[in-house]
Amino acid sequence: VQLQASGGGLVQAGGSLRLSCAASGIQYSIKSMGWYRQVPGKQRELVAAIISGGSTDYADSVKGRFTISRDNAKNTVYLQMNSLKPDDTAVYYCNFQAMGVRWYDYWGQGTLVTVSS
Repeated sequence: VQLQASGGGLVQAGGSLRLSCAASGIQYSIKSMGWYRQVPGKQRELVAAIISGGSTDYADSVKGRFTISRDNAKNTVYLQMNSLKPDDTAVYYCNFQAMGVRWYDYWGQGTLVTVSS
């Protein structure tokens, strides 16, 4: 299984970035796709998630600024990030959860987002 994340980079405060994460090799039914982020010394936190029925969930800190979407045919999840703030600086990880005889948890390699003030 491979999760290939892309789209990170350096952007000024107020700018936008779009992250993508394409999964390949998952043999089980994907139940959710999501994005997490982590800064050094802190725990990884959920940024946004979208479940199989289409419902979405966002961290309070990104509501109204970030939008998660997906392309099921391509097993790809996106994160559109607008009005970026320096506090959004982190390594962003994509996550797919699938269900077979048990739950499977897959992670991408992480993509760095740096927001300058």
